Amino acid sequence: MNFTNDDAAKLLKIIKARRDVRGNRFISQAIEDEKLHMILEAGIHAPSVGYSQPWKFVIIKDKKIKNELLENFEGENSTAKEIFSERELYKNLKLEGIMEAPVNIAVLYEPKEEAVLGMTSMKKMGEYSVVCAVQNMWLMARALNIGIGWVSILDEAKVLKSLRCEKNSQLIAYLCVGYVDEFYKESELKTLGWERERVLEDVLSTSYADR
Repeated sequence: MNFTNDDAAKLLKIIKARRDVRGNRFISQAIEDEKLHMILEAGIHAPSVGYSQPWKFVIIKDKKIKNELLENFEGENSTAKEIFSERELYKNLKLEGIMEAPVNIAVLYEPKEEAVLGMTSMKKMGEYSVVCAVQNMWLMARALNIGIGWVSILDEAKVLKSLRCEKNSQLIAYLCVGYVDEFYKESELKTLGWERERVLEDVLSTSYADR
């Protein structure tokens, strides 16, 4: 299968338009089953080390469970507020959309008991594979004009307990998914001045052997 330059340009446009969506942007419109399926389908077609496909997706819509996870977030966020106490901006940031998003998805890593090709030296490659699945989901969602927010201010053990996950499961991402009232033209944290955007020249280097 060959793609055109127009296809490549459109993909880059989607990548650049992807945003981490906060709770104050989600609307109540339900996600169509076929579109949710497309997002998950994109996830399972991510690259994985040794073709291990070590991901699992837990769909959360139940308000009781979402309330548990919101309490989890609030407990962890109180600690984060102390850490960032010198940055006044932090306390005004809306950093999750657990209740506002119609669908939450917990993306898990489930390691295999046997040795996995490509993981004998770099043990984290399994987790990195699951992160690739998250990125695929995020881009597909954006192409469908659906927002995703990644909530990382959570106690992992409590999340896994709330979701009654398998003993060896690891939480890689907790995603809030839904339609939004708007997508920002720029990253919200960039616009607010939390961090400066790094351009390509900032991160390019050559190997020491080439210097």
